Amino acid sequence: MNRNKGEVYFVGAGPGDPKLLTLRGAELLQEADVIVYDRLVNVELLKHAKQGADLIYCGKQPEVKCISQDEINDILVFHGKRGLKVVRLKGGDSAVFGRVGEEAAACRQHGLSFEIVPGITSGIAAPAYAGIPLTHRELSSSFAVVTAHRRKDGRKDEIHWEGLATGVDTLVFYMGVKQIQIIQEKLILHGRSPSTPIAIIQWGTCDVQKTVTGELATIVEDLKTNTIASPAIIVVGEVVRLRDELAWFEAKLEDSALFQEAINV
Repeated sequence: MNRNKGEVYFVGAGPGDPKLLTLRGAELLQEADVIVYDRLVNVELLKHAKQGADLIYCGKQPEVKCISQDEINDILVFHGKRGLKVVRLKGGDSAVFGRVGEEAAACRQHGLSFEIVPGITSGIAAPAYAGIPLTHRELSSSFAVVTAHRRKDGRKDEIHWEGLATGVDTLVFYMGVKQIQIIQEKLILHGRSPSTPIAIIQWGTCDVQKTVTGELATIVEDLKTNTIASPAIIVVGEVVRLRDELAWFEAKLEDSALFQEAINV
């Protein structure tokens, strides 16, 4: 491998709160010549960039024509071959529904070395900020993360609903707001109790975080009066009941808002 070539660093940006970026991630942002970042990356993190760094937005948005994955791969390879230090900054953790496998493979195919720097994934962080631990000694000894985003290539649904419905205590769905009715129907059809608690957390860890809770059987109706939009994380399982006691972050936001209101009177 040509050691004069640059290197690509796949850095997980964390779930939204800029303070949840790892120390290694911050270090690499400060050193990068090129930062290729996504839509869900908090732009506050770009303040770590050194003067003169090239900032390239490659965000994808549902139902909007955006840059293709092949084009993103080409950008990483192009700047890497120029001998530059490239940071690919992805929301959450790049190895959890972040396509790092495809992008790292493209680098490898072109003789570029790379490093994968884990980040805090939203599927764990958003529930934690909503007061929902994914495991609990009395309620949950297992959890699974699932993408509910529908394929666009016409291939058959690959989600193993039967195993998920009855074989895992806590389910965490990414990109599932538009598929909430399918999630509801499939889980109940394959044996999950209709009374199972469910929570949907919008913009988890951010100061606009919003959480709607209910039961699996009624959540679709609940969302007609409590609107939730992407990005959001869906949590299904008995651990959702803990939110009533543990919802620390939104209580903190509310206390802060009340304080600001009081001093502005």
